[in-house]
Amino acid sequence: MLIAVAGPYSADTLEQRQRNLDAMNEAAAGVMNRGHIPVIGVNAALPVVECLGPDANQYEAIMAISLALVDKCDAILIIGESAGVNRERDLIRSKGLAVYCDLSEIPMAFSIPGAT
Repeated sequence: MLIAVAGPYSADTLEQRQRNLDAMNEAAAGVMNRGHIPVIGVNAALPVVECLGPDANQYEAIMAISLALVDKCDAILIIGESAGVNRERDLIRSKGLAVYCDLSEIPMAFSIPGAT
């Protein structure tokens, strides 16, 4: 399955935003270790948003890209709460797809060579 990984990104400090990204990336590695392909919308959005310039509404740009990616996914793994996470979860639920709240809920699919 193609599984979105969603967690909070916005934070008061750059350090906390980095910790949030790290948590999503670690969860994505866990998804891959279960034999699925992880997708993190904010990882796809950040390089684009950086090029938009200071006048852009960065939150809405991140959400537009994230929601477009989540719309293509078969399920979502939620690792924390935020307004953006709620929008992503609601999109998956509206399609009747699986919403996972813990890595252990995701069924094993196949083994990825080199993954642990």
